[in-house]
Amino acid sequence: MFTEILTHIKKFITLTAAEEELLTSYLTIKEVKKKEHLLREGEVCHENYFVVKGLVRMYLITPKGVEQVIQFGIENWWITEYNSYKSGQPSGFYLQAIENATVAAINRNVQEELFEKIPQLEKYFRQVLERAYSAQLTRIHYIFNLTSEESYKQMLQKYPAFVQRVPQYMLASFLGMTPEFLSMLRAKK
Repeated sequence: MFTEILTHIKKFITLTAAEEELLTSYLTIKEVKKKEHLLREGEVCHENYFVVKGLVRMYLITPKGVEQVIQFGIENWWITEYNSYKSGQPSGFYLQAIENATVAAINRNVQEELFEKIPQLEKYFRQVLERAYSAQLTRIHYIFNLTSEESYKQMLQKYPAFVQRVPQYMLASFLGMTPEFLSMLRAKK
């Protein structure tokens, strides 16, 4: 079960066999059913999740009661609500499985302990955060600098399998458009 996460980590840093064993002893594997929440608004986020299999989304509910997708977590991607995770304050977001998923969870306190025992893990998580931040900036660029049609075409060109995998209304929310408009764009093909 830990093969995927260790393979991912090895793309960034080198671990000894003893360090791999120590790391995996701190991870918890969770099977998450489709539509099940890992986190709800108002709860404190205590875990960072590596998606082994499946698809997870982060979203919030706007004052108008609309779900706004902020981020997706696919295989080999970390997802958590960092504000709550780092501060210990209640979250304003939800984390939910879109498909049946398997995640490897690491508790915040354990992660800090691991950084002391395996210092190069800090480098790994820094690089993971840099990639996540870059992905968020790309999304923001799409929303503010491209038309809705251009945003969709970029997503379709770069991530065709992902676009087909995600429910249309969630993809529309992520791209900052209505599901009806996305449906119209898809019909244009």
